[in-house]
Amino acid sequence: MTLAIFDLDNTLLAGDSDHAWGEFLVDAELVDPEHHRQQNDQFYQDYLNGELDIQRYQRFALSPIANRDPEEVTAWRKAFMDSRVRPLYQAKADELLEHHRSQGHTLMIITATNRFVTGPIAEAMGIEHLIATEPEIRDGRYTGDITGIPSFQDGKVLRLQQWLKDNDATLDGAWFYSDSHNDLPLLRLVDNPVAVDPDPTLEQYAREQGWMVMSLRD
Repeated sequence: MTLAIFDLDNTLLAGDSDHAWGEFLVDAELVDPEHHRQQNDQFYQDYLNGELDIQRYQRFALSPIANRDPEEVTAWRKAFMDSRVRPLYQAKADELLEHHRSQGHTLMIITATNRFVTGPIAEAMGIEHLIATEPEIRDGRYTGDITGIPSFQDGKVLRLQQWLKDNDATLDGAWFYSDSHNDLPLLRLVDNPVAVDPDPTLEQYAREQGWMVMSLRD
């Protein structure tokens, strides 16, 4: 198989679903507005700076759904998908996905954002394989913690390597599309790295390396 791997936030989506989830919770008055927005914005800035404490951030992002009734949090997520995520879809991203499908490539999203947020997005995009940070679930409820290695920076490489082993696959001929310098560890591994609407650090590095640089923004 030839893998076509995609980052999600600010790559396939024209925005960050993780940050948008925090904004949704604030606007729906499901959390303390001032404190949650300040924390959400600070974590996002840490991410942009390459300084994010992913464990601490995920505990923050998952805390509002911890020990909540599953039907309640599912309803929150549906409202979030409809109001915040769907407006971030990009026609050019759909075209890119279809281009790889037409070549018989195996599509995958690999994202640091947790599966609670990203699972429905990958499903809506028709992408079967998703590597995401895994929320912990006990007795059918989210605990507010995560399990395993978060798929962030070098963690994306580790999680992907385990997936390759489990699926008897390789990275031969693989593509990886990302906007962020946080994804340089994985971008350096694939045969076809592509910088998509990249941040300044990634754009400079990509151009120095002769990588493809493209935009999916409509």
